[in-house]
Amino acid sequence: MRGENVTKVSTFILLGFPTAPRLQYVLFLLFLLIYLFVLVENMAIILTVWSSASLHRPMYYFLGIMSTLEIWYVCDIIPKMLGGFLLQHKSISFVGCMTQLYFFSSLVCTECVLLASMAYDRYVAICHPLRYQVIMTTGLCVQLVVFSFASGFTISVIKVYFISSATFCGSNVLNHFFCDISPILKLACTDFSTAELVDFILAFLILVFPLLATILSYGHISLAVLHIPSATGR
Repeated sequence: MRGENVTKVSTFILLGFPTAPRLQYVLFLLFLLIYLFVLVENMAIILTVWSSASLHRPMYYFLGIMSTLEIWYVCDIIPKMLGGFLLQHKSISFVGCMTQLYFFSSLVCTECVLLASMAYDRYVAICHPLRYQVIMTTGLCVQLVVFSFASGFTISVIKVYFISSATFCGSNVLNHFFCDISPILKLACTDFSTAELVDFILAFLILVFPLLATILSYGHISLAVLHIPSATGR
């Protein structure tokens, strides 16, 4: 677009679910119920773990953190979607879109690492039960949770930086109900190969290494269970 006057995009339009107006209200009620159910369900898990002394163990701490992530997920995406259904207000500023993308990506990356941490916890509990209390201390649990959040939110900073550095012009309609990476990059009017490459490399790192750790953990768990001599023990 060299030599041409280009109007940069300052707002995006979330296309969402293009349906008849009456159906929009039905979708609003449906997703509102789902939203409230997810909030209540995960808050119940968090409060149960918090209030019950018998659940103050690493496995339940991790479950509480997972529930917290789920609450942040829906609070990042659903309220804007509900506003689009009810008020037909589907525009979102560039900064708002990048912010939504950042938190969504951060939560996804954090959950990947946290799942690997939970798999390690189960590995220690089943394969080294006598040393479980010594290995899985409160300090180690806190370190694993902090590492999960730090790695997830740091990687997302890099991803969103490169995506937001692309130039967007022309159409500003996102064929999605929230700001996600692929629909945003499709609107870029300059070369976004660098942003795409960075996103691929970081996604590979944050997905593959936790996945390998999870597979190894459950592989050792499976072998440990199979080596138990009695069927009752298994």
